[in-house]
Amino acid sequence: MGISAKQFAELQERSGKPAARAPATADAGTKQLLGSVIIGVDPSLRGTGYGVLRVGRERHEVLAEGTLKCPAGWEQSRCLLAIATGLREVIKKTRPTVCAIEGVFYAQNLKTAIIMGAARGAALVALAEGGVEIHEIATRKVKQAIVGYGGAQKSAVARMVQSMLGLPEPPAPDAADALALALTHAHGHGRPQLGPPKKL
Repeated sequence: MGISAKQFAELQERSGKPAARAPATADAGTKQLLGSVIIGVDPSLRGTGYGVLRVGRERHEVLAEGTLKCPAGWEQSRCLLAIATGLREVIKKTRPTVCAIEGVFYAQNLKTAIIMGAARGAALVALAEGGVEIHEIATRKVKQAIVGYGGAQKSAVARMVQSMLGLPEPPAPDAADALALALTHAHGHGRPQLGPPKKL
């Protein structure tokens, strides 16, 4: 279920992030990372989202964003290879120095947890090979940072990412989550309420 325009406006007001423009000045965390290239990764076997930002003073530049899709008919090993290969290509083109990856979640279904862990492992290998410094951020912290509510829906995250980055339309869900991770890392430094990201 999506959110109404009124609910979206309320979320914007609560988070203090206006839709019309980016913050006028960089916060303390952003200043530390000015000019840095950050890649956000939202790993999944069938659709791993990625988003790469160059940190700017007033608005960040989107260098790349998308989803590494693997059809349902592909076996798991083929998907893992596609994730690793796809991320290697993105890293080669954009040269990120830092990664923010979705934190480990607790799944009630053991099979799902194992599959997600495998996809995450494939992404971590590609990132480590590229010499990228990797930080883990919990999903709820990302939603809190971007939308102002830790239980926000994907549609709300996508629309806030669109607003914060000045995009013509909301990114696809997995890419939006990845961009949200990168944004959270860019702004998370100097925000004690978010806690320090876990370095992997």
